[in-house]
Amino acid sequence: MSDTILVEDHGGWVEITLNRPDRMNSFTEEMHKALYAALAKAKDDGKRAVLLTGAGRGFCAGQDLGDRDPSKMDGPPDLGKTVRELWAPLVRMIRSLECPVICAVNGVAAGAGANLTLACDFVLAAESAKFIQSFAKVGLIPDTGGSWNLPHLIGEARAKGLALTAEPITAQKAEDWGLIWKALPDDQLMEEARGYAARFAEGPTLGFAETKACIQEAATNSLDEHLEREAVAMKRCGESADYAEGVAAFLGKRAPVFKGK
Repeated sequence: MSDTILVEDHGGWVEITLNRPDRMNSFTEEMHKALYAALAKAKDDGKRAVLLTGAGRGFCAGQDLGDRDPSKMDGPPDLGKTVRELWAPLVRMIRSLECPVICAVNGVAAGAGANLTLACDFVLAAESAKFIQSFAKVGLIPDTGGSWNLPHLIGEARAKGLALTAEPITAQKAEDWGLIWKALPDDQLMEEARGYAARFAEGPTLGFAETKACIQEAATNSLDEHLEREAVAMKRCGESADYAEGVAAFLGKRAPVFKGK
């Protein structure tokens, strides 16, 4: 495993840390591949929650532009290839994992780093953190799903404002606007994030997976299509051992012990 990514196994869940603090955890191709491999392993190992965070003072500054500098190349870089082969697979992997993916934003999240957080299911941020759609500063568009997620989360006016001005917003404003779940005091961030990861890992994983999928699909389904999608999800959940345990625990006035099945 590359040292650009740190992985800590907690049994039912895994903590993954972006680890290029000297470069604000900006991504190289090696780092892209390492993070994808860590997420794929979590999926293969049946982890019931994933926590993603960053080392040092920042969460992620996006793509490391050092190896995408036209002045050091024979011609312009193919940034479309970078999106197709590196960023898009990460977004698809996070969205397809059948468990909650928590993001603990410990500092600045800029460019693709900001939009990587939006691909996650449950985002907590330190109050000192900032989110910056910095693409306009270098003549680019919000990639890594940013131009799709931003208008869906905060509306077209705010999405265009953030994208065109590249102005940073605070974690508190991100919470107020509905970009993230919660802004927390810096010294409480990781304790809260790990607490949620452990809690989700002990929860009804199949129900979480279907909840995640249904909410993600809502943006493109019609109401009639989505009502049927809910019926399919409810049938699957209703046949699960976790549902039977949940009902038994409720009727027995005790805490449920979910197996994630």
